[in-house]
Amino acid sequence: VDPETTYQTIDGFGFSLTGGSALHLNTMSDASRAEILNELFDSDNIGVSYLRISIGASDLDAEVFSYDDLSEGETDESLERFSIEKDKENLIPVLKEILAINPNIKIMGSPWSAPTWMKTNNNSIGGSLKPEYYAVYADYFVKYIKAYEAEGITVDAITVQNEPLHDGNNPSMYMEAIDQADFVKNHLGPAFETAGIQTKIIVWDHNADNPSYPITIFADAEANEYVDGSAFHLYGGSIDNLSTVHNAYPDKNLYFTEQWVGVNSEFDDNLLWHTRELIVGATRNWCKTVLEWNLASNSNLEIHTDGGCTECLGALTIDGNTVKRNVAYYIIAHASKFVRPGSVRVSSNYSSDLPNVAFETPSGDIVVIVVNNTSIDMAFNIKSPSGSISTSLDAGAVGTYVW
Repeated sequence: VDPETTYQTIDGFGFSLTGGSALHLNTMSDASRAEILNELFDSDNIGVSYLRISIGASDLDAEVFSYDDLSEGETDESLERFSIEKDKENLIPVLKEILAINPNIKIMGSPWSAPTWMKTNNNSIGGSLKPEYYAVYADYFVKYIKAYEAEGITVDAITVQNEPLHDGNNPSMYMEAIDQADFVKNHLGPAFETAGIQTKIIVWDHNADNPSYPITIFADAEANEYVDGSAFHLYGGSIDNLSTVHNAYPDKNLYFTEQWVGVNSEFDDNLLWHTRELIVGATRNWCKTVLEWNLASNSNLEIHTDGGCTECLGALTIDGNTVKRNVAYYIIAHASKFVRPGSVRVSSNYSSDLPNVAFETPSGDIVVIVVNNTSIDMAFNIKSPSGSISTSLDAGAVGTYVW
């Protein structure tokens, strides 16, 4: 470990707080909810430091909705009927409780779809944003950020579209790179600028198999000026592709924003794969965040939209006031508890048998997360300028070392 060689600064580790997650938390007793929220978000506990929320519904909401739903054939170009009332039922109350525990937590908003009346197919599934509504949709983002601000909630960043090349989810919306660049440079960026909004604009928010999508947007000089960086999932491609994006545009930030855990997969397999590919892999490839998908579901894997994910295991399973901690909880906790926001990734040599990543925290601690990527127990040394330690990990195990 070489603390003298530094890389990116970490914004945080966490989860998506879906509408379904918020509902399960909000229907707990006040005491039970306070207990689990403190466990999750208090920095003396596992200290989750970053959340992603949906702008309107995701597929893990009880129903599809936007903030400006109209009857068929109606339009609302002045957005007079814009309202975040749906979010006030569960999401916003839970966010306010979280902010009371950790006022510095960062929040990212991501839309699954524009309102259907703005889309080419007038449907929540698929379709594209009509060009004549680009300016209106940019104002929709402005209204969203200001409405949350009025509730005392700062949206630190938004992604322009969740999974813009996956148009089969409910809700979803298709958006090519050239269209996203057009929307950002001619509408969203200028609208934020005019309104004095500091919220970061992040592009792509889809798989690692398509680094050309964000690079195409960054290559557009006018769009580039408004964009903070790009976000990735890993349902396709190699995590190392993210360094291709960094190397092409090193001034742009990278974020890892979503990875699900399937209910029929094994705890051991997930702990190994997610820690190796995301906690270690994404941060070694310049990501400032690592977020797992879906903080909470129940034993029936509810709630979800018609056509939404039916096998997404939450980091927590919440049934009434009973809480079960699942693998994503531990994957994130290995990092979030010790690698606090403002930590900087530092150099460490990589081993395919012992994938690892190292950080220096704001308080000067060194944190090293190591995965035993083999089928045998492994003894090893961690060497640093301040000395070395001898340790071991069982086959497939994960360890966080702090000094």
